[in-house]
Amino acid sequence: MNGTKTYNRKKIVTVFFCISFAMLFLAGRLVYLMVFQSEFYSAKAQDLHERERDIKAARGKILDINGNVLASNRSVCTISVIHSQVKDEEKVIKVLAKELGMEEQTVRKRVEKVSSIERIKSNVSKEIGDKIRDYKLAGVKVDEDYKRYYLYDDLASKVLGFTGGDNQGIIGLEVIYDDKMMGKNGKILTLTDAKGVELADAGESRSNPVDGNNLRISLDVNIQMYAQQAAEKAMQAKEADSVSVLIMKPSNGEIMAMVNLPEFNLNDPYELPEGTSYANAQEKQNLLNQMWRNGCINDTYEPGSTFKVVTASAALEAGVVSLSDNFFCPGYKIVEDRRIRCARTSGHGAQSFVQGLENSCNPVFIELGMRLGTDQYYKYFKQFGLLKKTGIDLPGEAKTIMHQKEKIGQVELATISFGQSFQVTPVQLATTISSLINGGKRVTPHFGVQVEDQEGNAVEVFDYEPQEQILSEETSKTMRALLEKVVSEGGGSKAYIEGYEIGGKTATSQTLPRSAHRYISSFMCFAPAQDPQILCLVIINNPTGVYYGGTIAAPVAKELLLNILPYLGIEKDPAVAAKEKAEKQAQSQEQQN
Repeated sequence: MNGTKTYNRKKIVTVFFCISFAMLFLAGRLVYLMVFQSEFYSAKAQDLHERERDIKAARGKILDINGNVLASNRSVCTISVIHSQVKDEEKVIKVLAKELGMEEQTVRKRVEKVSSIERIKSNVSKEIGDKIRDYKLAGVKVDEDYKRYYLYDDLASKVLGFTGGDNQGIIGLEVIYDDKMMGKNGKILTLTDAKGVELADAGESRSNPVDGNNLRISLDVNIQMYAQQAAEKAMQAKEADSVSVLIMKPSNGEIMAMVNLPEFNLNDPYELPEGTSYANAQEKQNLLNQMWRNGCINDTYEPGSTFKVVTASAALEAGVVSLSDNFFCPGYKIVEDRRIRCARTSGHGAQSFVQGLENSCNPVFIELGMRLGTDQYYKYFKQFGLLKKTGIDLPGEAKTIMHQKEKIGQVELATISFGQSFQVTPVQLATTISSLINGGKRVTPHFGVQVEDQEGNAVEVFDYEPQEQILSEETSKTMRALLEKVVSEGGGSKAYIEGYEIGGKTATSQTLPRSAHRYISSFMCFAPAQDPQILCLVIINNPTGVYYGGTIAAPVAKELLLNILPYLGIEKDPAVAAKEKAEKQAQSQEQQN
């Protein structure tokens, strides 16, 4: 009996201690949670009862070299619905369908969806957003947003590019410098009860957005307009498939204009040209991709005779030709089993190296290629930077399509020498020739100049210092003088402007297959010849009728220079300017009499 009592007493004591220990543990745990972890769990509780909405940051602007705004933002609104707060679903559905121009069934599906917040429509004009806000509909949120706006519609469309619905860059400079122009969104935090209904007396907390920085580029809106107008005129006159114009500073690679006709409307980038038909969504996307394609960067072509500048530079630098060397052109040259003809099938006869360049004589340049030989020619091809991309700050740059060195036979060497059987991008050709005439320094073509804050202060300045010396200054000077003669005395005469020294080179190449008889007419020029401030490349794809570069592309370049040189403050020779002034005064006097 006593043993049983003792056992029960021990059992009671054990239970008591267990209960006491448990209570002490729970009390300690409660103190730990309420005192030491109070901030953590308060935050957790607040998170459960907070609803978060973005305050969109404005994307930075794109400015031309003179500060003119090319891309900016317009205020728009995003309309959303918080299901738990809607008091009159039918009224909300009817109002939103009416004001947003949406199908009632579509709006109903989104309003009735049980979610913390449901977007009805974005990129709504501010006027409509304000109108919806005035209805004061419970559960309907109207948040400010931004939509990209391009002030010149289609000007430099394939250079600037555009943004998507989330204001992120899609193509062009918008995507390359996306991280520079993208701002940081702010937040609106509102407290709700357990049912998700906002607490009227709890207020809201807000973190303000940080707008993106502006991007200043080397493009000059006035020069771009000159170039686009001249290109449109040429495209219409020659009923060409496309026209490209590239204008850059040979000294540092800054691109002042880049035209790729046909351009597209940046404010409506998904709208195909009128009359375009397609079978399905994928076909439409393929057509859009083609419409957005930047021919100066993304496409390659056979440069034809403009490439003779490269061959001549390499031959002079290697010492395999001198200005006094003489050649004979019977209208063709036999290379192995091929008869490669000259543009003048009757031949140029006896001529000097200088005259051969002025006449753009294929046999002369075939001979230069042979003198250089495959190894040496390929060495200069690489040295001049033609085997690597230019590094331009635009997406999708294509690489030169060139024969492998071991597969270059005599025929391939001959055709390469006058710009056929391989392909380069227009920007690669313009960059290489710029580097050959600027004193021999390889440059990097680019648009980006600097990143600026909203007050115009430079945040980041881009560095594009000239790279390695690819040609001696002496040879570069000689090439400038030779190319000036091409315009003043040779095949580029239709680009001649009295009072200006202009260097240049014509080209006419054929696309594949040759049997299609489709041609590319082009002209490259620079001015002033002895101190190049501007280089211009004009390319006309598949013109109708006359297709020679010296006949149809050179006049386009001349028209451009007549506008651009005075605009840049590059004056004519003083004697010529004085003569023209006197003639104008005489004409004015005659009209008055």
